[in-house]
Amino acid sequence: MPSQSKHGLFAQGMETRRAVLGDAHVDGAEASQTEFDAPFQALITEGAWGSVWSRPHWTRRERSMVTIALLAALGHDEELAMHVRATRNTGATEKDLREAMMHVAIYAGVPAANHAIKIIKQTYAEMVKKPAKRKKAK
Repeated sequence: MPSQSKHGLFAQGMETRRAVLGDAHVDGAEASQTEFDAPFQALITEGAWGSVWSRPHWTRRERSMVTIALLAALGHDEELAMHVRATRNTGATEKDLREAMMHVAIYAGVPAANHAIKIIKQTYAEMVKKPAKRKKAK
């Protein structure tokens, strides 16, 4: 990825973050931002979303699967559920996540995968009850 200015990474990161997580999620995070967490929000927008998620080699679907597997392995439940919801935008499927959990079971442990599967199932059930809002056509 070509070197970008700090402002460029933030702008690219915000664009990618919105594309993956959705406007509602990002708007909510922005609205609840305070002076205390503003530097952290800038860090994740520039670092995670501008520098990593915006790289060209992997698709958003591939990044989504890897991210979900890592979050499952590390036991980061809230972030896991957030990224499962983001699959609406990344293209990662239930079959993709099932395969990712098989890898988590082997490489990070059955208990981690079992717990993550419960969260994924619960999140998918919530997604069915609350379908994604369609963006208005421009």
